[in-house]
Amino acid sequence: MIRLFVTDIDGTLLPVGSGVVPAKNIEAVQAMVKAGVKVAIATGRMYSAALPIAAQLGVPVPIIAYNGALIKSSAGEILHAQYMDAENVLELINFFEKRGWHLQSYSDDILYVPERNELVKFYEKMIRVEAVEVGWDGLRALTKNIPKLLTVSDTPEEALVKLDEAKKFFSGRVEITRSAARFTEFMALGVSKAGAIKILAEKFGVDNAEILAIGDSDNDLAMITSVGCGVAMGNAVPAVKAAVTRITDTCENDGFAKAVYDYVL
Repeated sequence: MIRLFVTDIDGTLLPVGSGVVPAKNIEAVQAMVKAGVKVAIATGRMYSAALPIAAQLGVPVPIIAYNGALIKSSAGEILHAQYMDAENVLELINFFEKRGWHLQSYSDDILYVPERNELVKFYEKMIRVEAVEVGWDGLRALTKNIPKLLTVSDTPEEALVKLDEAKKFFSGRVEITRSAARFTEFMALGVSKAGAIKILAEKFGVDNAEILAIGDSDNDLAMITSVGCGVAMGNAVPAVKAAVTRITDTCENDGFAKAVYDYVL
């Protein structure tokens, strides 16, 4: 029996780039809550970018934001926070500036960028947030209470190059993951959606066997393999599909709602 249902947002709860949760998915969430199942969101997004999505569900849901660095209720109560080491933040900023690569930072749920280039505009449009341009020195002045750093690449291939290069220097010091083909993200060591789910489950008194997690991207892999019932979207990346036996339909074909009725209700 599933008592806690945890969902990714982009590519799972709604199509990537869309700001609207499909009606069938809203109905499925509300049906779960009515049946006594707790529902939570787990996303790489900043809290303020996840909140409008959560609001569409019409029921209160905890939000695991920044890939697990922050857990906050939809009413605004902080349940857990784990920030990056300031020294690692500074080193990452210098690392990216030296290579001429874009990097953006988050502090107090505000998005900071060195310059508002095309990559930033792409990100703003996709996530529906507005960045604050502060320059590289401005980023260096903001090293405390940083839940994550993120780089947007022009292509998925470039994102992999950045991922590999960053791992050479920062592996074992920070968590490095991809939340989308062009996004590479950095958090404090030990931070993950899976870790945040464990914290949330303890607060709710839910056993691991009673948790379902559903997702589609690399940053969902640990989450869906760590819980009793892991589900991959039909549009999930190959590694995520290969890790579980339960694969639902694609996001565009109501895969989320189908998973709810197949595995929960």
